[in-house]
Amino acid sequence: MKIYSVYAQEFKPYGKILQNYDTQPLISVMRTIPMPESGTAYEPSISALEESGIFDAMQNRAYGGQPIQIGMCWGYNTKLNCLEYHRDSEVNVGEQDFVLLLAKEDEIEDGKLDTAKVKAFRVPAGTAVEVYGTTLHYAPCQLTADGFRVAVVLPKGTNTEKPAYEPQNEEDTWLTARNKWLLAHPESSEAKSGAHIGLTGKNIDISED
Repeated sequence: MKIYSVYAQEFKPYGKILQNYDTQPLISVMRTIPMPESGTAYEPSISALEESGIFDAMQNRAYGGQPIQIGMCWGYNTKLNCLEYHRDSEVNVGEQDFVLLLAKEDEIEDGKLDTAKVKAFRVPAGTAVEVYGTTLHYAPCQLTADGFRVAVVLPKGTNTEKPAYEPQNEEDTWLTARNKWLLAHPESSEAKSGAHIGLTGKNIDISED
């Protein structure tokens, strides 16, 4: 599939580049975290990353003073598998170049999204990229055999324990964690674990093209 740059016009509906953030201290700390043996890992909040020096700039400038957390998604992945969204923007910073597979929330129809609508975007290492709250996204994809390390900035509490409630509409059944609504591809492990199957079409694998 075609991979666009996040600096291309095609990225504008999905997010934007955040300017003048010093990400190098963050990247240095990210590199100290060991890679998993296989698959991907995710932690919503990692104290070493939050203490790396970028926390105040992210909280006060990127999020306007709203409490935040800085975690990381890292490991090995080239597939779509799922798409998720939050009620707010997410900021990503990669330790090396990586790819985001993205779609838009308004492309969901009757609880389903055709993966043919998904676009791929390459994010250069060290770039702080905002992914809008209306943008569907999931685990980053690697561009080399070394895998990926991507810092994930979100409002505090996101992706932690799911609140308890009785679903009152279909979207309520998509919630898999706090502030996390998920559409799974039927081939994914998330679908096999009971997540809402909301992706139709091919389970995109960027390594096949």
